[in-house]
Amino acid sequence: MTDAGEPGAHDFLELLEREASEIEFEGPVLRARAAGMPAAALERLELAKRTALRVRGTLRRRARRETELSALFDTARDLSALHDLDAVLEAIVRRARQLLGTEVAYLTLLDPERGDTYMRVTDGTVSARFRRLRLSMGAGLAGLVAQTAVPYATGDYFADDRFRHGAEIDAAVREEGLIAILGVPLRVASQVIGVLLAADRAARPFTQEEIALLGSLAAHAAIAIENARLLQETRAALDELSTANTLLRSHSEAVERAAVAHDRMTGLVLRGGGFDDVATEVTEVLGGSLLVLDSAHRPLATVGEVGEVGPETFDAARMSRLLGRTVQRDGLLVASVDVGGEPLCTLVLRREGEVPDTDQRILERAALVTALLLLFRRSVAEAEDRVRGELIDDLINRAAENPESLRDRARRLGVDLDTPHVVVAARHTGSRERAAFWASSQAALGRGLAASRPGEVVLLLEGDAPGEAARRVAADLRASLGSEVTAGAAGPVHAPAEVAPAYHEARRCARALESLGRTGHGASAAELGFMGLLIGDGRDVETFLRTTLGPLADYDARRGTALVRTLSAYFDQGGNLGKTAQALHIHVNTVSQRLDRVASLLGADWHHPHRALELHLALRLHHLRTSP
Repeated sequence: MTDAGEPGAHDFLELLEREASEIEFEGPVLRARAAGMPAAALERLELAKRTALRVRGTLRRRARRETELSALFDTARDLSALHDLDAVLEAIVRRARQLLGTEVAYLTLLDPERGDTYMRVTDGTVSARFRRLRLSMGAGLAGLVAQTAVPYATGDYFADDRFRHGAEIDAAVREEGLIAILGVPLRVASQVIGVLLAADRAARPFTQEEIALLGSLAAHAAIAIENARLLQETRAALDELSTANTLLRSHSEAVERAAVAHDRMTGLVLRGGGFDDVATEVTEVLGGSLLVLDSAHRPLATVGEVGEVGPETFDAARMSRLLGRTVQRDGLLVASVDVGGEPLCTLVLRREGEVPDTDQRILERAALVTALLLLFRRSVAEAEDRVRGELIDDLINRAAENPESLRDRARRLGVDLDTPHVVVAARHTGSRERAAFWASSQAALGRGLAASRPGEVVLLLEGDAPGEAARRVAADLRASLGSEVTAGAAGPVHAPAEVAPAYHEARRCARALESLGRTGHGASAAELGFMGLLIGDGRDVETFLRTTLGPLADYDARRGTALVRTLSAYFDQGGNLGKTAQALHIHVNTVSQRLDRVASLLGADWHHPHRALELHLALRLHHLRTSP
C-alpha cells in the first residue's frame, strides 16, 4: 500500500483516462524518487507504470483498429452506392494517406493496350511531372508490384536496388521528393489491374499492420474498379440493346410504311388509277413535291412545285437507271426506270431535309409502279390499236360486204359510224411504234378509230371539219415524233361505205401537199382550190365555185350588177381593159370600177397568177353550168 499523497496506480489511471503522452507516465516515478520512496515501493510503482503503458498501447491499437475498420466500413458504403468511380478511388487514396499518416498516396492502373501502368489518382502530390508518370512493368517500385503481384516497401527509394530504376521514373520521384514508399497490388481474381501506394518525403519503415491496412484498401479499390467496369459494360450493353431495339422498331416501321405505300400504289393501278393518283399517293407518304416524266421527259403528273429540271436532272435519271437506285442531285431525288434499255419514266422528288434509305426505296417502288402503269396502258393501247386498226382496215377494204357487222364492231369500241366523222391520213418519217401509240390514244379520246402503217397513220375522228382535223393531227403528231408530219383529210362521212373513198382522197391530199412543197402542213381537198377538184373523189364543183366566185355571185344577185360577167370578159380579153370595155359595150372607166369592186370582194391578190388561175377555171366551170 502507498501512503496518501504518494504517487501510485491511481495516477497512471488518471493519465490513461486523459490519454496522456507516453513521456507523462514517467512523472509519478520521478516524483516518488524525489520524495525518497523506498526501493520496494519504487519497484512496485515502476511495475504499475509499465502495466499502464501496456494498457495505453493496447487502447491505442484498438482505437486505431476502430478507426481503420470505420474507414473500411465507409469505403464499403461508398462502393455500395457507387455512382462515380473517380470519386470512390479518390476517397480510397485519401483514406490511405490519412490512415497510414503519409504525406502522399496514389493509385496506378494497368493499360492493357500499352502494357504499362499510369497514374490514375493522386493525393498530396505537388509535381505535375509525377502525376503524368507512366511505369513499364518491373520498372520502379510500382512497376515491380504490378509485375510480381506482391506488396513491396522501401524506407529509402533511391538506395533500394530490388527494382529497376529508370531515369524518367527517378527524376519524377525526386521532383516529388519521395523517399519511403509502400505499394500493394490491386487484384481482381488472379489478375493485377493496378497498384495502391503510400509514400513519405522522409525515410521511415512500414509495419506489417500498415501493409495489411493498405492491402485492405487496395482490395476495396479493386472491387470498385471491377464493379465500375461491370456497370459500364452493363450500361453499354443496355445502350446497345436500346439502340438495336430502336433501330429494329424504326426498320420495322419503315418496312411496314413502305409495304403500305406499295400496296396503296398497286391498288390504285388495279382500280384503274392514273399517274396523278400515283403521284398524289407518293407525296402523301413521303411529303414534298413530285414531278413524273415520260421517256421524252414530258410531264405525266405534277404535285406541288418541283422547280425547273434540266440536263443535270436528266443525267441523274440516266445514272439512276444504270444503278437501279435513287440518285440525289441538287436537292432533288431522281428515280428512273427502263425496260430493255428503253427509258420508261422518271420521278423527281423535292423534299427538305435528309431523306432516309427507306423513303428512297419507296420512291423507287413508285417509279416501278409508274412504269408498270405505262406498260399496262401501252399493252392496252396496242391491243385496242390492233382492234381499231383491223376495223378501219375492214372499213377501207371490205365495207360493202357487211356494213351492219362493221357498225356493231364500231359500237363495241364506242364509235357510231352513222354520225359525222372525218378521215385523216398522216404521212411521217418517225417511229412507227410511237406514232401508233399516239394515234391509238387520239382515237380513244376522239371516239374514233386509228390504224398504223409504215410511214402513215390513218384516223377516223368524230367531227365535220376535215381541214381543222388535218392541221391538228399534223401539229400534235409532229410534237410527239419530233419530225415533220403532213396530213390530208376528207369528209365528213356518215356511213361505213363512205370511209374508203374518203381515205383515198385524204391520202391524195397529203401527197399533193408534199408535191406543192407544203410538207409539215395539214389540209382537206376542199381547201386546195382547183387542186382539190383534181384529187377529190367527189369532184365537188359546187363547193369549188361557191368558195371561189361566191362573193361575186352573191353581190350580183343582191345589186343586179354584172361582176362575174365582167371578170370573165376581162380574162377572155387577156386582161386588156379597152378590149373588155368593147366586148361589154361599156366605158373603160366602168370596167375599172367593176374590177375595183372585184378586188374589194375577193382580195387585192385576185389577179396574182395562182388566184387568177383558180378564178379563170371557176369562171369556165360557171359558164359550162349556166350555158343552155
